[in-house]
Amino acid sequence: MMTGSNGGGLDEAIGRRRFLGYVLAAPTLVAAAELVPPAPAADARLPPPELTELLDLNDMMTAAALPTSGLISVEVNPDGTVSFALPRVEVGQGITTSTAMLIAEELAVPLERVRVTLADARPELVFNQLTGGSNTTIATYTPIRVAAAIARLRLLAAAAAELGSEVTDLTLKAGMIIDRSGGGIDIGALAEKAASTETRQVSVELAPRGSFTVIGRPHNRVDALEAVTGRKKFTMDLDVPDAKPTMLCRPPTINGGVGSVANLPEVRTMPGVTDVVVISTGVAVRAETFGQCVDAVRALKVSWKPGTAEGKSDESVLRELEAAELPLGLRPPAPTVEGKFTFHFRSNSALEPNCAVADVRADRAEIWSALKSPIVAQRTIAAKLGLPPGRVTVHVTEGGGSFGRKLFFDAALEAAEVSQKIGKPVKLMWHRADDSRQGRTHPMATSRVRAAYVGGTVLSYKQRHTSVSTDLGHGLGEIITAMAARLPVGDIGFSQTFFHLSQAMSYRFGAGSQLLSETDKGFNTGSMRNVYSPDVTCARELIVDQLAARMGKDPYRFRHDFLRDDRSRAVLAKVAEAGDWGRPMPAGTAQGIAFHAEYKAVSAALVEIDCRPGTVNRPIRDGVTGPRVVKAVFAVDVGLAVNPRGLEAQMMGCIMDGIALALTSSLHLSDGYFLEASWDNYFYTRQWNTPPELQIIIMPSTSEEPGGAGELGVAASMAAVACAYGRATGTMPTSFPINHGTLSFTPKPTVPPIPQSPADGLNDTRRTKEV
Repeated sequence: MMTGSNGGGLDEAIGRRRFLGYVLAAPTLVAAAELVPPAPAADARLPPPELTELLDLNDMMTAAALPTSGLISVEVNPDGTVSFALPRVEVGQGITTSTAMLIAEELAVPLERVRVTLADARPELVFNQLTGGSNTTIATYTPIRVAAAIARLRLLAAAAAELGSEVTDLTLKAGMIIDRSGGGIDIGALAEKAASTETRQVSVELAPRGSFTVIGRPHNRVDALEAVTGRKKFTMDLDVPDAKPTMLCRPPTINGGVGSVANLPEVRTMPGVTDVVVISTGVAVRAETFGQCVDAVRALKVSWKPGTAEGKSDESVLRELEAAELPLGLRPPAPTVEGKFTFHFRSNSALEPNCAVADVRADRAEIWSALKSPIVAQRTIAAKLGLPPGRVTVHVTEGGGSFGRKLFFDAALEAAEVSQKIGKPVKLMWHRADDSRQGRTHPMATSRVRAAYVGGTVLSYKQRHTSVSTDLGHGLGEIITAMAARLPVGDIGFSQTFFHLSQAMSYRFGAGSQLLSETDKGFNTGSMRNVYSPDVTCARELIVDQLAARMGKDPYRFRHDFLRDDRSRAVLAKVAEAGDWGRPMPAGTAQGIAFHAEYKAVSAALVEIDCRPGTVNRPIRDGVTGPRVVKAVFAVDVGLAVNPRGLEAQMMGCIMDGIALALTSSLHLSDGYFLEASWDNYFYTRQWNTPPELQIIIMPSTSEEPGGAGELGVAASMAAVACAYGRATGTMPTSFPINHGTLSFTPKPTVPPIPQSPADGLNDTRRTKEV
């Protein structure tokens, strides 16, 4: 399999920069990589001190994608542009930009000449079209560069023939091939001449790191202008003929079913309504406008069947979790530090509402949606419609956020079902309340930790994480199944495999174990950003602070002394230095520091929090104020940072996620449904608790290859906030988010499921005084 440079792998199997690939038979120049996993080393089955040092989640995903890398190609066009259909989805994380940078580097073309689009569902790619686990750049970095390098080689050969020069006398720069006399030719003029009439295998050498002019340099997003000017096309912006707005009347409790509808004929005659039909998840309304859909949904009188979480509450789920907790074993004779932590349900709603367009005919179907697992979506939709998968075309559109939500294709499946039943195209969109109450959530969980120590040594560390079941039925579970025989984790389930391959023990804490137990499949859960890591790391780092206190050590110095490697110690030392760790702080305020490693990357966060009464009790309209993080410093080492500016933006978002998970953001479960019904009462990090001081430090590259970044910063940020809160208040927090116990809003009714819109939006523009 292809692994990081410090672990050997594909690069060393073929040569550090020498690779094989293909020139494909095509009218214009098309090139692709041929990447074959090397034979495993003789001692590959011997377990290392840490499982994730041998094989982690990204290794597994990269190895699964590798066999079909040759099916992804770079094309040079006659107009001098370069096209690439990315088999991943852009949801704001910036992968179209970083992908364009890879191609621009190897082909020596201006970045603006590279056209990165999103590939439709391609079943032949098998496991090479799933966006998740911060794996996109890791898995595609070498294949994309190899394909572009092959195209460069062919262009130079064609130019040599055209100009009557030796290839060694030619220079490719800014999309022009120039000979020694200064004469040149644009690559577009060579696109056809460099093409091949037959597919041929070639060998190519990648550009050396020292020659990079694009990779590793900060670049603005290639789609930034379109995004800020409103010209960027999302699913709901598509102009699909006769696809009219469609919304659903959903049950009052999680996964309830339709019993009967008392007033279908009346609703069908409401202004603008074209169709009303019962489907598996509710009652669908199609109308001329979304406003008319809302009116019709609110008018429906539906008798509902019980759901899968009927009567359940936060308290009852917590009892289920406690009953499913795995034992920590006998308490050792040495002194111990112990803690039990509760993490409540959290919403996995993206900023863009869950949506899809579908046009289903008798013999075919066409779907448009921002999908992270389009192959699984295509197969599932085909089965739902009773069509062969080849008759279902799935177009992947750009999305406005995801954080794991778009690994699931609930809206696409519903849109297809509605379109089939009414025989018309639909443009289906979920209401904000739909995703809060019926959408995907981060599972409620508990984490129990016990660490034993003596003197200045930590003898053992045990963690038992118990969670409501995480649904991995979006494609990652299939990858785990396919790779099972090669995984050194035994015969365990999807979630347990995911857990073991993503959780590393970064400290030298003696004998240790981290185990997962899951229960209750009655909730719609998902792989929310960073999945298990924020909760697991938060619990661990709080215990680390307690260990430091017991041993009479400074929290930063304790971590620094126990971290396993220099790379980890470097990021921790950097945030401590930049954040002025240990400086005098007023009573009721404090610093917190935390570390997290994952995705072949390491990170550290230092925050300062204000828990003084004047801050905690400051007036904020319709919200729980609580503490405020007033400063955050974050250091990250992802190996090779392809686009440092994009990485910085990713870490900013991760910090905001971490603050939200620690302090404010949760769903309240009561009587089988969540009380929150939109963003106005789900308290993600707002302006009033965003740190005025924020610094992101991108560490110098420590590898020839990139690590993952999209989710990396959440865990360390959440943990640092929790640790700061504990130091500021003198009490270790054990329930998250910290303000979950205070309900600051009046819950909106569940019937009708879509709340009434404000009569006068101007009433909500008044400003409140902030401290």
